[in-house]
Amino acid sequence: MQSAFYTASNSHQFPLPWKIHETQLTAQRPFPKRLKTCFKAPTFTNSLRTSIGYEPEESLGKEPGPATPGHLPVVIRRSGRVSRYFWDGSCLQLVGVDGGAASFSFNFEDGFRKLYRICSLAVRDFFIPKQVSGNYMDYVKWKFLHRVFSSALQVLATQAMFRAIGIGYSRSLPAAAALNWLLKEGLGRLSRCIYTASLASAFDTNLKRVRFSTSVLFSLSLGVELLTPAFPQYFLVLASLANMAKQISLACYLATGSAVHRSFAIADNLGEVSAKAQIQTVCFDNLGLLLAALLNMLFKNSQRLQTALPFFVYPIFSVIDLFAIYQGLKHVHLQTLTKDRLEILLNTWIELGYVPAPAEVSKEEGIDFLRSKDKGLWPTRIGYLDPKNQIPELSMMTMRSTSGEDYYLISMEMFYTRIRRSRRQGILICVREGARTTDIVMGLLQACYIRKSLLMNKYRWENLFDAGDELESALKEWSKLIEECKRRAQGDMCLLNKQMLTLGWATKNVLLSSQEQIRYSFVDD
Repeated sequence: MQSAFYTASNSHQFPLPWKIHETQLTAQRPFPKRLKTCFKAPTFTNSLRTSIGYEPEESLGKEPGPATPGHLPVVIRRSGRVSRYFWDGSCLQLVGVDGGAASFSFNFEDGFRKLYRICSLAVRDFFIPKQVSGNYMDYVKWKFLHRVFSSALQVLATQAMFRAIGIGYSRSLPAAAALNWLLKEGLGRLSRCIYTASLASAFDTNLKRVRFSTSVLFSLSLGVELLTPAFPQYFLVLASLANMAKQISLACYLATGSAVHRSFAIADNLGEVSAKAQIQTVCFDNLGLLLAALLNMLFKNSQRLQTALPFFVYPIFSVIDLFAIYQGLKHVHLQTLTKDRLEILLNTWIELGYVPAPAEVSKEEGIDFLRSKDKGLWPTRIGYLDPKNQIPELSMMTMRSTSGEDYYLISMEMFYTRIRRSRRQGILICVREGARTTDIVMGLLQACYIRKSLLMNKYRWENLFDAGDELESALKEWSKLIEECKRRAQGDMCLLNKQMLTLGWATKNVLLSSQEQIRYSFVDD
C-alpha cells in the first residue's frame, strides 16, 4: 500500500507551477492564473484516495501527464533518514520512508525497531567515518578489544607502582617518590627519542612487524610495572625499564598511525578518519578504566586479593590484547609500495597474469613478527655490492658491462644465512643515483623474471660461481638472460602500471629501508 508513505510526520510539501485547472485549458490562456499552494500534510484518508491505483473521474480517457498521482523515482538520504518524493495530484511531498515498508502501523514493535535504527545510526555516525574501506569495521572491532584490556592493565600497573613507592601509607616519603618518578619519566623520553631516530625508515617499510613488536614490548613493560611492589628497593630500575619500553611503543604507535588511517581513507578524508580514531580511543579507554574500577570494587574488602589481582588478570588480559592487535593489523591493507610488497605483486603478475589488490598482498605479506618467513631460492635484494659476499671476478665483470644509460644493474651474489650459516645464492639489484620510481619497479620486475628462469633451470645455474676458467662464457650467458628479461619487463611496464593505478596502489614512490636507499654513481673515465 502507498498509504504508509503518505502518512509520515516528516513530510514536506512544495507547490508545482505546472498544476493547471481543467477549466482554464483554453488556447488564449494556456497557463493558470495562479498556482495552488499546499500547507497541510496529507492525512491517512487522503493518502488512500490519492494512491497510485486511484484515478479521478474527470481524468478518465485523458493521457497521463505530470499531474498523475504516484511516487517519483528520487530518494533522498540525509543523517541516516530516507525520504522519497511523491506527487498526490496537487502537491509535491518529501515523505520519510521506512526502508520500503508496505504497511501502515504504529505498534510498539515497529516503534522500538525505528528507535533502535535511529540510535544505531547515531552511534555509527559518532564513531565511524562516512567514507572508509570495507575492512574498517573489522579493524575497529579488534581495536575495541585491544584498547579496553590494555587500558585496564595500565590502571592496575599504575596502582602497583603507587604501592611500590609508598603512596597511601604513613611511611611514604613524598620527595623521594617524586624524584624516582621524574627520573623514570626522563629516561623513558630519552629512549623514545633514540629509538625514533634509529628506526625512522622502518616505520614505513616494516610497519606491521614494528608495530606488533612494540606492542609485545608494551605488554611486557606492564608486567614489569606490576612487579614493582614485590621489589620496592629496585623501583627506579624496574620503573625506568618499563617506562622506556612504553615510550618506545608510544613512539611507534604515533609514527605509524597516519599510515594506518590513510589505508582506510578512500576519499582523501584522512582528517576525518584520524578524528574518529581519537574518539574511539577515548571511549574504549574509558571502558577499560571502568573494567579496572569494577575489579577493584569486587576485591576491595580483601587487601590480599586486591594485591594478587594484577598477577591473576595480567596473563589473560595481555593475551587478549596482543591477539586483538594481531588480528586488527591483518585488516590494515596498505596501498604504499615497499620492496617486499612490490615483489609479491610482481611475482603474482608473472605467474598469474594480473595485479593483486592490496588486500590480497596484505594477506600474503602477513606480519612476520619473528622474521622467520623463508624467501625461497634465489631471493632478491636491493642494495650495494659487498666484496665479502661476492665473487670478485663476477662482480667486476658485471660492473664493467654497465653503461651510462643504465639506472640499475643486476648481479648474482653469494651470502650466508644467519642461523645455519649455509651458503646461498641470490639476486642483487643496485640502483643508481637519479633513478626514478619507474626504474626501481622495472629493475625488480626484471629480477623477478630472472629468478623465474633460474628456478626453471636451477641445476644449470647453481654451479655458476664455481665456473673457474669458464667464467667468461658463463657471464655471456648471464648477460643474455639479463637482456631477455629486460625486454620482457619493458613490454609489461605500461599495462602493469595501469592496473596498479586502477586497484589503488600508490605508484609515485617505493618506500625503501636505509640499506636499500644506498645508491651508486656512474663514472666514465
